[in-house]
Amino acid sequence: MPWKETTTMEQKVEFICEWRTQKYSITELCKAFKISRPTAYKLISRFEKDGIEGLKEHSKAPQMHPNSTKEDVVKNILKLKEKHKHWGAKKIRKLLFNVCIEDDIPSVVTVHNILSKNGLVIPQKRCKRVKPLFPIFDPQHCNEVWSADYKGKFLMGNKIYCHPLTIADSKSRFIFSAKGHYKETLKNAKAEFTKVFRTYGIPKQIHTDNGSPFGSVRAIQRFTQLSYWFIELGIMPVFSDPGHPEQNGRHERMHRDLKADCAKPSAYDLKAQQRRLNHFVKEYNHIRPHEALDMETPASVHLFSTRPFTERIKLFDYNSKFKIMKVTQNGAVRWKSKHWVYLTIALKGKYVGVEELGNGIWSVYYYNVFLGYFDDMNIRNKQTSIRLSQNLV
Repeated sequence: MPWKETTTMEQKVEFICEWRTQKYSITELCKAFKISRPTAYKLISRFEKDGIEGLKEHSKAPQMHPNSTKEDVVKNILKLKEKHKHWGAKKIRKLLFNVCIEDDIPSVVTVHNILSKNGLVIPQKRCKRVKPLFPIFDPQHCNEVWSADYKGKFLMGNKIYCHPLTIADSKSRFIFSAKGHYKETLKNAKAEFTKVFRTYGIPKQIHTDNGSPFGSVRAIQRFTQLSYWFIELGIMPVFSDPGHPEQNGRHERMHRDLKADCAKPSAYDLKAQQRRLNHFVKEYNHIRPHEALDMETPASVHLFSTRPFTERIKLFDYNSKFKIMKVTQNGAVRWKSKHWVYLTIALKGKYVGVEELGNGIWSVYYYNVFLGYFDDMNIRNKQTSIRLSQNLV
């Protein structure tokens, strides 16, 4: 028969049982259980205070640490996280400087550990970062490039879709507008851009994707009616490559925050949804620190544009070397009374400039923006109308 193995806890219980019989002295019990008198008195004291539970092994870690985070700082961290549920440790720590003494503020790692200990950190799936091979832009100054897009539609409580139009400065990340629309139309977009231009001035470029009403992959240089309006104002439209939203990654990243704050869940109707969008813009611009700005807010970094918005667009004065032609209602220009060169319906009623390059090749411009080429000899040979080409053949 094998010897029965006993655990430390069982020996402690057996010691207390023998002590309670009062048949043995402390000295005899210490000798029998091979423990010291201080250990014996400590076990008896714990038993008298907490019963059997007091005999369990206690953690030897110190209950207080001289470098531990103060309780009021921990409360402020949890309070800020409750208010800004989608913010991480870096942004929460930045806000602590407004409510705590600087010497008491812990490191980013400590803030993260406090949030994690309280179950306030949601692990995210790490995606492989792909650096764009051909980035469209990398602005060095405010108002050099603005980004605009319709964030993906989402259902409101009344079962109607909301289409938020967002406009932001690509350098400072300052959001000029987040306007909810029922439909993604030229009229809605142009009205909101006009409002923003009147308040903040105009940029040098506006970067968008290829969706309506911003661009079209089938159009000349992907320009639409909205694009030509930008050109008339002195703004150059630029586009991401089709199927490459990462080329405007900073704007797409902002959309992720907007979706988390305003669309999960959404409001009941467009009026209530717009209040949420306005609150998001105010918080994003004036409260939320941004890592790309050295933890400053976009509002503290952004500068107003020095280029004012022109209410009335003047006719463009083409150079004398250009032949000026009017685009008809069908989107084409008449060439030598018998032939047609099709441009785009978006330019109907507008005037374009045509410049001869030689050998029957002509280049077409709208204002100072190049649109494409056409071959005069090709029209004569085919005796038909042709489309404008972006390649010199």
